[in-house]
Amino acid sequence: MGEVSSTSRPLNGGEVAEWVLLDGTPATCTNIALHNLYPGVIDLVISGPNLGRNSSAAFAMSSGTIGAAMSSALSQIRSVAISYGTVLRPTPNELFEPADILSGRIIQYLWNNWGKDVGGMRDGEIDMYNVNIPMIMELLNPEGIDVYWTHMWRNSYGQLFKAVSIPDATSTTRDVPNKGSDVAAGQYLAQQSELGGDASKDESATLVFKFSPDVQPLITPSIGSLPVGSDGWAIAKGHASITPLRACFAHVDHDHTAVGTESLRILKL
Repeated sequence: MGEVSSTSRPLNGGEVAEWVLLDGTPATCTNIALHNLYPGVIDLVISGPNLGRNSSAAFAMSSGTIGAAMSSALSQIRSVAISYGTVLRPTPNELFEPADILSGRIIQYLWNNWGKDVGGMRDGEIDMYNVNIPMIMELLNPEGIDVYWTHMWRNSYGQLFKAVSIPDATSTTRDVPNKGSDVAAGQYLAQQSELGGDASKDESATLVFKFSPDVQPLITPSIGSLPVGSDGWAIAKGHASITPLRACFAHVDHDHTAVGTESLRILKL
């Protein structure tokens, strides 16, 4: 065990690094590291590995792992988000070493061959990469698993919460699936009167909602429903995926008049 201190100090003999523990969101920790703790020192942020996939829009849009990498990209620092997609439960311990080695090889390749994007924020470079590695036994093979360039599967989800009875209202137990994405979870309270419930029966009554998603359609979709070349397709086929991302909610040029001179962009009603 290392020493815990509230202040920084020089490394002692046998120590190789200083770990700084912050109480905050992943994106917050990235920004503080880049601009407060080590300003001008960091040239690459690696977020992860997260134990749980962060492939597809439904998971990525809720991902703290991707959020940390996005925070770095918004500060114009290269970043890579790494996630290990759970396939076997529990994940065999012997899969972590080959997954770590593959992650390192991918990160080294990306650093040496960082892609171009004319819309990128940093000198025409790709803002960030999202990497997903399925935790499958094929990782132990001498040849390992294939790695594919992918785009993000644009999927969706439905109900994420369920109402619980008042006697269970004080419970903090969450029905979170085994090793899903790092989607934020929690309990949400709302007054019945605010949601149209019959508050006249009991003015102090509350509705309590527990995070209890059905993520199986997102984790085990039919192969035929997955766009070939997407990150969801890759992990379903047992491939690692690399998805270049922009640090933005990308706009859609839905009409030819949305591109061109200022006069052509005006919407006339």
